[in-house]
Amino acid sequence: MTKKSNNGTVLSEEKTESTLMRDVSDPIEAAIAPSEPKKTRFPKLKKFNELRDKNTTKYSKLNTFLMVIFPLFICCMAEITQSKYISSFVALVTERPTVFIFDLIITAVVFAFLLGLFKKGWIAVLIHTIIFMALSTTELFKYGTNGNHLILSDMKLFRSVKSLTSFAYIKITPRLILYYIIAIAFVLLVFYLNPKIKASPVRRVTISCACLLPMAALIVLPGFYNPVYKTFKLDTTDATNTFILNEKFDKNHFLAFLVQTASESYANRLVVPEDYSEEYIQQIMNIPVDTSEDFNGGKKPNVIVIMSESYADFRVFDKLDIDKKCYKYFDKAISEGKGGIAITPTYASWTVRSEFELLFGLPVRGLNTPNMPQRELADREQPALAQYYKSWGYETVYVHPFRSGFYSRSKIYGHFGFEKMIYHDDQSGTTDFTVPVDHFGTYVDDSTVYNQILDEIKTSDRPIYLHTTTMQNHQPYNQGDDPDDEFGNYLTWVQHSNEGLDRFLSELKDIDEPTIVFFVGDHFPSLRGETSVYNQLGLSGENCTPLYQQKYFFWSNYDADFSYVPEKETSFFYMPYVILNIIDAPRDAFIEKMNDYMNTLPVYSSEYNSDIPRNEELDIITIDRVIMEEFSPSPIPDDELSTHN
Repeated sequence: MTKKSNNGTVLSEEKTESTLMRDVSDPIEAAIAPSEPKKTRFPKLKKFNELRDKNTTKYSKLNTFLMVIFPLFICCMAEITQSKYISSFVALVTERPTVFIFDLIITAVVFAFLLGLFKKGWIAVLIHTIIFMALSTTELFKYGTNGNHLILSDMKLFRSVKSLTSFAYIKITPRLILYYIIAIAFVLLVFYLNPKIKASPVRRVTISCACLLPMAALIVLPGFYNPVYKTFKLDTTDATNTFILNEKFDKNHFLAFLVQTASESYANRLVVPEDYSEEYIQQIMNIPVDTSEDFNGGKKPNVIVIMSESYADFRVFDKLDIDKKCYKYFDKAISEGKGGIAITPTYASWTVRSEFELLFGLPVRGLNTPNMPQRELADREQPALAQYYKSWGYETVYVHPFRSGFYSRSKIYGHFGFEKMIYHDDQSGTTDFTVPVDHFGTYVDDSTVYNQILDEIKTSDRPIYLHTTTMQNHQPYNQGDDPDDEFGNYLTWVQHSNEGLDRFLSELKDIDEPTIVFFVGDHFPSLRGETSVYNQLGLSGENCTPLYQQKYFFWSNYDADFSYVPEKETSFFYMPYVILNIIDAPRDAFIEKMNDYMNTLPVYSSEYNSDIPRNEELDIITIDRVIMEEFSPSPIPDDELSTHN
């Protein structure tokens, strides 16, 4: 018996029914599953598929068994892969059995969801295996690279994977290859035996929805996930810094950690306060403003802000025998100017947190300390510090010797008031640098950046405000006399950076332009998880505060008044106001208010001290300026404000 298609083509009844059934009832499956081979082509493939179709019923009991044990199999493989050693997995099962049961349940629910979508067991197994093994491998490499564990919000950096691979220690070991062979073998076995779910499309959709709802509730509904986490004895401690987060991982292990931190991230999402309004902002800003100061009578010095990548002074740890010559020139700069301690909002990674605080003079805590605060900003002109300098007649410059697309800097930072942005991309061979580019280790030598700064000063007919985030001291630290001596190589690079810094400051002394330099490291370096000096020092959530204390210095080639430099620890985001005070810049109500906060609340960082209570005013000001309506005083001209408000 035959049927005609809409265009008149004659089709066999068998082919018409099977094709339409696959196309109509299983659209997703039809898109993924291999198409049926033609009779005259690929006869071996057709014969193999016929064999697989027979296997579906011939090995029905075995297929059922494989579908039942697969969640257990892939759960174990994911945990073993990320931990490298089976002993760690055994510890999870024996010491934290309730957490392991939680992992199994989550894995089974995910698998049931996939089976509901695709019907064919091999497709669900393949997708589930890819997801879990990819996440597990990413966790393995991430922790091995910087000692930080993977959380789902890290996936936001997927678009920058090319840049991330230049940072990471990616080592394919025989053990890892073996784990992948085992996982692939299971997928191939299921593909050959070809198990299928005997359920109608409606029933399968119902199953998928039934799985999706509790998974969503486990992320967004505290009334649901709190008792669940309590029942399975998951650690739900608020992770206010990386060390506490890592301690939570040690208790929850991989899969439970991913789920619980996803709940925590959602709970900490940024929500605009109910009392946010223009009237409330104006009330906060209703303070007397001293408008008498004007750049020491009109003399505007160049302002150079150097945020040195991963620069840190390890002499804070007495146990370490640090060669005195390593920080010799850093100490010299402090002796010629004025030093202090700034509290950084991050450790080992997320440079953009520190960069945000220095560029905006606002706390990332006001945005709930996101890993990438620049992704939270409204898509409009932003009242960053560069806008103030621009309004005062400065030439504003941003220098970063790396790819412009990393962290979306070129796109986002274009709203910050920089008239010139200078990047360097080794991969594409493009550069905005006007001086010869040299490398030290993997990245551009700090001395190249210093030379570019000197060139900007010499070629500009205006005073300049320049912010640079360097790259030389970024990991990996496997280049040197001993590739395995990560910490020793790092100290060599720091010493090299200091030597270049000394030459830079010496040249500034010969320039007949008043110039002030602020120098600080963004955070302590990322070091390998298991063998790092941090583990050797026995650092934990209770004693890690030195890692959030960054030494800095102010230096000038003229008689600057450094009496404004704080004697006590002060958060990063206050440093721009210290600079404004030193150069006697004009003030508005916002700047005056931030100076008041610097005196009354010098440290505002949950990473450094979670006991510091939230400050509603400071949080609302932060949200107002970078996310909402910008009711607080703005350095952006009114005609530009009217185009984005």
